[in-house]
Amino acid sequence: MSESRNWLKDLYPGYFAMTMATGIISIAFFLHNNMTVSDIFMVITMITWFVMIYLYTWRLIKYPKKVFENLIDPKTTFVFFTFVAATNLCGVLLHQRDYPTLAIICWFIAFGYWSILMYLSFTVLCFAHKDREVNIMHGGWLILIVGTQSLVLLGTQIAGDLGEYSAYLMVEIHMLWALGILFYAVLVTLFCYRIFFKTMNANDCSPLMWVIMGAAAISANAGTRLLLTDPVIPMLAELHAVIQLISIMLWTWATWWIPLLVIMGIWTHGYRKVPLKYSPMQWSIVFPLGMYTVATNNLALSSEFTPLLFLAHGMLWVALGAWLLLALALLKTFFNRKSVAVINNGD
Repeated sequence: MSESRNWLKDLYPGYFAMTMATGIISIAFFLHNNMTVSDIFMVITMITWFVMIYLYTWRLIKYPKKVFENLIDPKTTFVFFTFVAATNLCGVLLHQRDYPTLAIICWFIAFGYWSILMYLSFTVLCFAHKDREVNIMHGGWLILIVGTQSLVLLGTQIAGDLGEYSAYLMVEIHMLWALGILFYAVLVTLFCYRIFFKTMNANDCSPLMWVIMGAAAISANAGTRLLLTDPVIPMLAELHAVIQLISIMLWTWATWWIPLLVIMGIWTHGYRKVPLKYSPMQWSIVFPLGMYTVATNNLALSSEFTPLLFLAHGMLWVALGAWLLLALALLKTFFNRKSVAVINNGD
């Protein structure tokens, strides 16, 4: 079982980012009324979600110690929130296809997992953070915000299906949105201090840095979804002006980051000559691009500023191109490793 199972033992704990990246592409095409492509990507999304659940369950059974080590490691604990975001995106896709009950189930599964992981991850920071310095921080920490705001996105979809309980959910998802903004403000401050004032090397410029843009984009998108959803109670309606202002600020912040992240990628792979090869972390580039597309589309609708729809349309093809390149890289890596395994077994 040794070497043949090493891939499972060392499986990246944030591989649900692939499901996230695929799901947001499907949602973006749905918003652009291209149902054929959206349906194709939805099928792939659901397949990857089930496959990842199977693999991580298998990994937990076979290597519980390794999973526990990942959970209590400040470098990896926050990437477990990819399951929350992936599950909520699956719920959004199911709700768009008129499966409200399944969408509600997805929300409660994601919320339960989020609740446990939220306090576990911060307990890790309090008691298992041995280095006690900001250099340990990386972009993957902001997946916490992505997971939190994904609950808002699905929550706005299912609120109308809860009848008399819709007001309760609307209050809760407004609270979750605000909580996500507060966490983003704290973590992005630490992140900026880390990259602007501490020594950076090529390894620090990982694909996870794109999550800082993606977290801002999904927060803006969650805000616009709140604006486009019936607030149910007057108190929440009075918050619309504040939500719109913050959403525009977050979208602007996400937009500002895109050129800088491209420059960092050029510096890493062009100037520092770091080889460009497939890594599961690279799905954390595709998801922010797709989320920025959806956020821009919904901001155009909520603000009634239609020129943004052209930007959303253009960014959709950028996100699709990135997804296709990465999917091809994944397939190439998979078949190369399979060929090596066959050769080794033959030897």
